[in-house]
Amino acid sequence: MRINRLNLNEEGLLRFFGSLEAKIMNTMWEKEKLTIKQAHELIRVEQPISFNAVMTVMIRLSEKGHLRKETSGGGRSRLTFFYPVQSRELFIMEQTKYVTDGLLDDFGSLVANHFIDRLDKADPEWIEKLQQRLDELKRNEGN
Repeated sequence: MRINRLNLNEEGLLRFFGSLEAKIMNTMWEKEKLTIKQAHELIRVEQPISFNAVMTVMIRLSEKGHLRKETSGGGRSRLTFFYPVQSRELFIMEQTKYVTDGLLDDFGSLVANHFIDRLDKADPEWIEKLQQRLDELKRNEGN
């Protein structure tokens, strides 16, 4: 699933989600499977928030494809659980890939130059992986 709007002025998950969406998704990734009531109880510990606000956002996250619903029981014992469609790690990996691919498709060399300019701030392990990948591409270029 692809996020349609990127919030460039935010950080972390807030680049992809609104603040309540991000809180709900973090809670869901941590707990894995919750009812709306359970999610509301966990979230309101941090900040006062209405049940209806949590319910509305969880339903919207479900409609957007980030959460799935599972209903069990019937009548008064009917429960609807929500759970994340994918792990936090997979979500971030997919979204950053979409963003990077889009930027490279639209602005190729500028984006590559910005990445190169930031190497002095990069993790040395990441630089080593980059070097290995570049070496591999050079070797394959001759084939």
